[in-house]
Amino acid sequence: MKELEEGTNLALDFSKIVKMADTQSDVIPVAVQNADTKEVILVAYVNQEALEHSLKTKTAAFWSTSRNELWIKGATSGETFDLLNVFVNCEQNSLLYVVRPRHGAICHTKNQKGKPRNCFYRHINFQTQKLENIDP
Repeated sequence: MKELEEGTNLALDFSKIVKMADTQSDVIPVAVQNADTKEVILVAYVNQEALEHSLKTKTAAFWSTSRNELWIKGATSGETFDLLNVFVNCEQNSLLYVVRPRHGAICHTKNQKGKPRNCFYRHINFQTQKLENIDP
């Protein structure tokens, strides 16, 4: 079991943006919303290359800040989705992709049934401040 992805301890990476500033350039955050359920299923980053690829192919693409490369969601996992709309916030420094999964969910993690889930599958218990898995 990977503690970060399946554990109950809250270990937020508050330095993510600072670390990216040292190694990345020209990225903005993009929230990804399922068009059918309205759930936010992923938050990622996009640069000009990823946005242009997404608009051209109508398949969401991102910039992988950990691999420093174009990330075509689902290229290895098979969890792909159609890009239906792209919204730009008021300050033009973040995006919202509205997508429809072609099958299943989106996350690279799987639940106990082996099904992919949305990336937001845990919440913080206010009493214990531990993570609780809502899709074990």
